[in-house]
Amino acid sequence: MDHLNDALAKLKLASADGASDSVENCLDRLLKALGSDNAEASVKIQETGILPLLPALLSPQSSCSPKVANVIAELAKNEFMRSPCVQAGLIPPLVQLLNSGDQEVLLQTGRALGNICYDSHSLQGQLIAMGVIPTLVQLLGIHSHNAALTEMCLVAFGNLAELESSKEQFAATDIARELVRLFQKQAEHEKKEMILEVLAPLAENDAIKLQMVEAGLVECLLEVVAQTVDGEREEDVAQLKTASDLMVLLLLGDESMQKLFEGGKGSVFQRVLSWIPSRNHQLQLAGALAIANFARNDGNCIHMVDTGIVQKLLELLDRHVCEGNVTVQHAALSALRNLAIPVVNKSKMLTAGVADVVLKFLPSEMPPVQFKLLGTLRMLIDTQADAADRLGTNAKLVERLVEWCEAKDHAGVMGESNRLLSALIRHSKSKEVVRSVIRGGGVKHLVTMATSEHMIMQNEALVALGLVAALDLVAAEEDFAAASLVAVLHRLLSDERSAPEIKYNSMILICSVMGSEPLHKEVQSRPFVDVVSKLRSHESKTVSHQASLTEQRLTAQS
Repeated sequence: MDHLNDALAKLKLASADGASDSVENCLDRLLKALGSDNAEASVKIQETGILPLLPALLSPQSSCSPKVANVIAELAKNEFMRSPCVQAGLIPPLVQLLNSGDQEVLLQTGRALGNICYDSHSLQGQLIAMGVIPTLVQLLGIHSHNAALTEMCLVAFGNLAELESSKEQFAATDIARELVRLFQKQAEHEKKEMILEVLAPLAENDAIKLQMVEAGLVECLLEVVAQTVDGEREEDVAQLKTASDLMVLLLLGDESMQKLFEGGKGSVFQRVLSWIPSRNHQLQLAGALAIANFARNDGNCIHMVDTGIVQKLLELLDRHVCEGNVTVQHAALSALRNLAIPVVNKSKMLTAGVADVVLKFLPSEMPPVQFKLLGTLRMLIDTQADAADRLGTNAKLVERLVEWCEAKDHAGVMGESNRLLSALIRHSKSKEVVRSVIRGGGVKHLVTMATSEHMIMQNEALVALGLVAALDLVAAEEDFAAASLVAVLHRLLSDERSAPEIKYNSMILICSVMGSEPLHKEVQSRPFVDVVSKLRSHESKTVSHQASLTEQRLTAQS
């Protein structure tokens, strides 16, 4: 440590005199001490107060700059030294050095900034605000032949890309083109993986997604898939997953997705289709997710159903009833749900047997699969009375729905179960379906659904309950009373926040349940007339008209 103390004392004098030879000699000794015992040497350097002298030595004109930056990089390996480095004002002069043409200066400067800002989003945010992103992208383009500099840029991009504030700056550069060009040159697996890991967070931005597609990234990814699909090595499996996941991510952007779809004739779209029958689970997953992403507008959905994609997805699901790969099940159901959204597709998909295959997953205990299963069936029966009738009288389905309506640990499953239960009644308008739901114990869940915080769910529940009351009030009156339906309706009508549709359907239901003697008595026991009479002046003509009719009914039978 005596040698270090001597070097630090000389560095103070030399930096004051501007003697560059002496400064370089002192810096060499500092680097040697840091290489021997970094932590102890760092403490000593901080104690001597040398850090505030370093900004002046980081001048672009100084021949000492690379060694000074190297010293800072070594110091900042220690977490306890990062804050002192910032306080000493080292970041601004280091950022300036990124404009240097000297590759050694650039390398050591990048190391120093990377170590100082390591794991600190606030400091990385400062670098972004100081404009380092365009500078680093430019450096990657100029020095792509320098492996060490390239790696430094990739590490920096990987860290900065995690910050949302970086995406706009990245989008204004040639980052996609530079990274794709670099990827195409690589032979090493590790470097390719590193580039893919940088591309993934950047691809969360829609503008960058499109740039990546235009730069030819998709072709690179398809090549990686082709090279690794049959590989058994760990690195092949990892690279296949990274490449196929990134492919799916690119399809989340509307413009990039449509560019790759090319009216269903695109070579990329065709290649992705070939993944679905693959024996590789990762490719099956990526293929199904890709179809789900392509199926984000009606035109694409109609084209895909007309060209036989549904059959491929059903065959895939059939393979996974027994194999039970949950991620593949979830992805294939997601694709089917999206494809079922256009009205013209519903009957075609029902004829193809989609509902029957989906019902095979009713025993699943996996909430993600349950959620997609429910959503797919709900989309399929929308406006399809026969299908709603057939499913609504399926005792096993109704029993499972009622069970899932109580899945309080899984709000999504619980909500979708309620919505499907309501949809079966609303779209079938069938007395048999109503009786099936009553027998299965579903009425109380529809009453609870009417109190949901989501207006659309409230309305769906009220319409379904109105049909239950209209089609078989006698069978339902006991369940209505037990679920406090009348109290719920009074609360909905009294609540000023209730939407006009909610008030209208609540009044329709009030009129219906008055056909039951016990429910009529309960209606009479509450001040419904006062609440309803206020609604006669409601701004909605539909609500005010229904309020007049409801008031007449209430007063006539009081």
